[in-house]
Amino acid sequence: MENSNGRQFVKFNFFKLDAAWRRLPESERTDNKLEFAAVVEESASHMLIRSYSLVGLRGDVDFLLWQATDTLESLQDMATSLWRTGLGSYLTQPYSYLAMTHRSQYVGGHKHAGQEGTSVRVKPGQADYFVVYPFLKTREWYLLPEDERQRMMNEHFRIGHKYPSVKINTTYSFGLDDQEFVVAFETNSPSDFLDLVMELRGVEGSLYTLRDTPIFTAIHRSIDDTLDSLGG
Repeated sequence: MENSNGRQFVKFNFFKLDAAWRRLPESERTDNKLEFAAVVEESASHMLIRSYSLVGLRGDVDFLLWQATDTLESLQDMATSLWRTGLGSYLTQPYSYLAMTHRSQYVGGHKHAGQEGTSVRVKPGQADYFVVYPFLKTREWYLLPEDERQRMMNEHFRIGHKYPSVKINTTYSFGLDDQEFVVAFETNSPSDFLDLVMELRGVEGSLYTLRDTPIFTAIHRSIDDTLDSLGG
């Protein structure tokens, strides 16, 4: 299934490793990592893939693959190849979010260099840290007049401008997955992100947040370094 208008499918795949893998012989673990990394690197020739480690940061997931591509089939084909690897037989996927890119209806003439909202292609930066969570608004939000929603979003934008070190990537899941959005933030300053989120708790629009958890904080690493962080 191919998208329309140049939009991309976006996938956030969170993996958890079975501790039994760490007790395998070192040579087998090395081969497993090389095989898994080879699938990721081959897939990266035709889709965007970023790898992130969550080892030591959450107890329920160990690493994340962030993917953006033009077809659902390419996501499925890569997943099938990963599960067939030796390492794949020791992995589970506690969380998995599917979304698509979409131009924000609230941006319009709003311009903020380096920020999302005007492109239908994922354009990641080079930040060290990545924070991801699924997001749902209340049904009451969608029943508000358009100008009321725009007014509240403008306040959201105003506060976001105070933290230029934080880049947001918003993707849309309506009808595709359980959440409505998946929001992903790139930053080199976790403290700036914390301050941003604290300040946003005080805006009127936050009254219409239904759910914005679980929250995943990850470190951007190459696929080789990501797999090495697993401890094998």
